Amino acid sequence: MNQAPSVVIIGAGIVGANLADELAVRGWTNITVLEQGPLHLAGGSTSHAPGLVFQTNASKSMTQFASYTVEKLLSLTKDGTSCFNQVGGLEVATTVERLEELKRRHGFATSWGLEARLIDPAECKRIYPLIDEASVLGGLLVPSDGLASAARAVQLLIEKSTAAGVRFLGDSTVTAIEQDGGKVTGVRIGEDEVIAADIVVSCAGFWGPAIGEMIGMSVPLLPLAHQYVTTDALPELAGHNEGPNGASLPILRHQDKDLYYREHGDRIGIGSYAHRPMPVGLDTLEKVPAENMSEHQMPSRLDFTEEDFTASWADSKELLPALNGASIGDGFNGIFSFTPDGGPLVGAAPQLEGFYVAEAIWVTHSAGIARAVAELLIDGQSSISLHEGEVTRFEPVQTTKEYVSETSQQNFVEIYDIRHPLEPRRSPRDLRSSPFRARQDELGAFYLESAGWERPHWFEANRQLLSKLPDEWRSPQRDQWSNQFHSEISAAEAHRTRTAVAMYDMTPLKRLEITGPGALALLQKLSTGNIAKKPGAVTYCLLLNADGGIRSDVTVARLGEERFQLGVNSNIDFDYFTIEARRAAAADPGAWAHVVDITGATCCIGLWGPLAREVMAKVSTNDFSNDSLKYFRSAEVVIGGIPVTAMRLSYVGELGWELYASAETGQKLWDVLFAAGQEHGIIAAGRGAFNSLRLEKGYRLWGTDVTPEHHPFESGLGFSIAKDKTGFVGAEAVDVLRNTPSTRALRCLTINDGTSMVLGKEPVYLDGAPAGYVTSAAYGYTVRTPLAYAWLPASTVEGDQVEIEYFGRRIPATVAADPLFDPKMERLRG
Repeated sequence: MNQAPSVVIIGAGIVGANLADELAVRGWTNITVLEQGPLHLAGGSTSHAPGLVFQTNASKSMTQFASYTVEKLLSLTKDGTSCFNQVGGLEVATTVERLEELKRRHGFATSWGLEARLIDPAECKRIYPLIDEASVLGGLLVPSDGLASAARAVQLLIEKSTAAGVRFLGDSTVTAIEQDGGKVTGVRIGEDEVIAADIVVSCAGFWGPAIGEMIGMSVPLLPLAHQYVTTDALPELAGHNEGPNGASLPILRHQDKDLYYREHGDRIGIGSYAHRPMPVGLDTLEKVPAENMSEHQMPSRLDFTEEDFTASWADSKELLPALNGASIGDGFNGIFSFTPDGGPLVGAAPQLEGFYVAEAIWVTHSAGIARAVAELLIDGQSSISLHEGEVTRFEPVQTTKEYVSETSQQNFVEIYDIRHPLEPRRSPRDLRSSPFRARQDELGAFYLESAGWERPHWFEANRQLLSKLPDEWRSPQRDQWSNQFHSEISAAEAHRTRTAVAMYDMTPLKRLEITGPGALALLQKLSTGNIAKKPGAVTYCLLLNADGGIRSDVTVARLGEERFQLGVNSNIDFDYFTIEARRAAAADPGAWAHVVDITGATCCIGLWGPLAREVMAKVSTNDFSNDSLKYFRSAEVVIGGIPVTAMRLSYVGELGWELYASAETGQKLWDVLFAAGQEHGIIAAGRGAFNSLRLEKGYRLWGTDVTPEHHPFESGLGFSIAKDKTGFVGAEAVDVLRNTPSTRALRCLTINDGTSMVLGKEPVYLDGAPAGYVTSAAYGYTVRTPLAYAWLPASTVEGDQVEIEYFGRRIPATVAADPLFDPKMERLRG
């Protein structure tokens, strides 16, 4: 049996202590946990965290992490008292808009298997008697929510882990991360003491960026102060909370005013996000000696700025009239971690083997993510997908201090805002634009933002096409929610794509180039496809985890014997290939492979539609016939005097090509194609039409329709595994899964009334009971109906009737054929 590696965990807060425990219960006990503060009260965010655990989240993974945190803290007991007081969680609405949002959140909870109820004002009052019933319109109750005793949990976890053999060192300041040959070797504390380690995990919370700097890693996190006050004693609570947990009422959210509440015995604690963002510089924090550390004096507890709480105090008195006779007994500004997208930062550092981070994790998800990290270290992956929290998910432009500061402050301000799933950030914008931007502006592009890219969703220049659009192509009137960030122009753009030809800006699709003598072997090992084909071949395939879960899907074009171009999903894929290439070269220096992100240096136009060949014939002497350039083949061609790599692919299900060129020739390529296509009705089309067309064709979107929790066969992607291929990552699991009946499947649904829209993440009911959830949805302009994809029991078959819950109402739908459009691939291969 191999000896467990030595592990150093930096930070003994709620995440670090949980991680030490999760590793220890799995048999890894050669662990040292370092804490710069005293172990009895470290002085980080955990030490002052109010401990409210609301589990409901738009993310399935984050809900699951929170649910495990509840489960674990309930089981963590001493003297008959657990570290979790399951008083329930109540979110109240004081506006019509918030009431509708609570219906949507109820849908999230149902989709992810969390018990929740929508309740009326009278029941809100019965459950929480301090509420002014006349102020609320309704509420969302989750009975399993409650209060975590974070600081107490840390102490019990330290006791438990220490008994298992884990070593905890307080008052130990990390000064360097030791490394050799690209691998971590230990952690230096103080002047000259080094603790050897095979693995180092930074759980330093808002100090995480400082630890990251020690290895040259940007940890995109901003410490921000958040106001919290405790009232003086309320007569209404006298004698109600005399037990050890100090609370009996549900935890309460008043999101319309950016406030939350909990009991502290006969007092009320109030947290506010309603104030201005207050960034905190780590170098400005007070150095508190261990002997002086207390509940009221710690580095993460800043002085209360009473003027920032004035409006929140008035709003609190309005919702809870009992506060009118009370005053603020104590207040402080406590430091928490915020990130550009509000998610945690978890995973391996790409620049240093053996170094991991687990930062920006609040008490709500602490035990759940700690378990995931323990599984990642021991098993190589987590049982609950970490893809939404991967530390490497951000593009380089999103990790600059300027970007992190602005976006993290924005997330603080908007933390309780009602956000549409398509709503872009307001700023910063115009960070990344394709070479076609000037032409797109001229055509009146409406942009939404993703990963810093400005992506056209429709073009106002195409509004004139609506007067000629056949009636059957027009989508019905949408409800107010689904109509946001939508335009009827998308119908005209979809029609022109299906009947003539359209140009799509595919530049934001992340592209890698992998070259060198080890490139083929690397791709053969990491992907499910057979990449060992002649140059010119293009292969759609998957990247799997060891358990067969889909970590990504990629398109690989072999452009030369040792040169490959890949279309991937995100920066996570780039780092994965980079790390694996480095490991392969270390094992065999002659099998090196060079991985380069070429996205910014290149551009791509998707030229698609039945008249695409007519356009190409006017601008190129190359042969674009089916005999010369078959489906899923590539060729180096010249278009209007511009060197182009043409790939016979189409994500909209129409004849055409992805045309790749260097960025400096991009605008010229656009102009040449657009001019040549005028007589054939060419238009520029946006993502609104694109998403509709790809769903009609049944194409899966990784991260939305499929994630690492899904395997190829249940996802309808078994075809992407090359026959008789062995030895790739996940191959052993694939052999088992291939012969194991799936319990769930990704199904296509059509809406029975032909008009009602859904957007994604809504629960789906089968025989009156929750049975799955929607992933993607759109109006299918070609098939004349709203459609959706949903995870459902594998026993569902075409024709089965289901219902989708949308803002509290049930919408009947039918399990339909997959795909709905061109199932025989005749248009693509023609």
